Amino acid sequence: MNKNLVGIVSKLFPKQVAAFAYKQLTNPQIKKLRPHEEEVLAQAQTQWFPFGTFDIKLYQWGNGAKKVLLIHGWEGQAGNFSDLIGKLLAQDYTIYAFDAPGHGYSSRGKTSLFEFTELVAVLIKKFQVATLISHSFGGVATTYALFQNKDLLIDQYVLLTTPNRFIERINDVAATIGISQKVKNQLIDRLEKETNQSVENLNVSDFVPHINVKQALIIHDTNDKVIPIERSKTVCNNWQACQFVEVQGTGHFRILRDPNVIQQVLGFLN
Repeated sequence: MNKNLVGIVSKLFPKQVAAFAYKQLTNPQIKKLRPHEEEVLAQAQTQWFPFGTFDIKLYQWGNGAKKVLLIHGWEGQAGNFSDLIGKLLAQDYTIYAFDAPGHGYSSRGKTSLFEFTELVAVLIKKFQVATLISHSFGGVATTYALFQNKDLLIDQYVLLTTPNRFIERINDVAATIGISQKVKNQLIDRLEKETNQSVENLNVSDFVPHINVKQALIIHDTNDKVIPIERSKTVCNNWQACQFVEVQGTGHFRILRDPNVIQQVLGFLN
């Protein structure tokens, strides 16, 4: 929908436009995987895992002595980690991944940060992993899961970019669609009533000082157009266990496939 048109309609029909924006926030769009990503998925052992109203697609590669869980971003899926998976296999890892509710090959339906978060906690316990790698919004879901489950003890955690404040996600959607401040306020009210959470309190930089992670590494591209690097820096500055690496030329998505980034991840884990 044209942003200018949305701006006009926002003034005339704020409730209807707020409902449209809510749908954008809770119904992830599925992006087509590259042929190589599909090939890597096809090599995995898979199973279906019932979770709420969803059937979650789980993946496993290898049977190495070390174990790692991969957590994709919003509108991402397990196949996005295909380049990294091959390198981890060569390092004697058992690799676990999943498609979040409404994502990838898992069943479709309205979902939220909170379902994503709950699933991450469940899978960390199910697979008994102490090493995590997340991309983008997966960092929000994971840090919130660790914040809510203090019994989860993580040795190493790599975040390939991360947002910070959940309100920034709402602001980004609002700017992309072109909705008015009034409509955005209605959207926030609806989210807070349905989740019984204040969006102002959902901040990664507030979670990380209170989670049990021995070592963390955040890698972020200087010119990331999706998540500004300052958001990751704020998270790292509030996290005693954190190291920060700034890279260039990868953007937000290619960071998952960049050989230099993958090498830095492996170096940190080993």
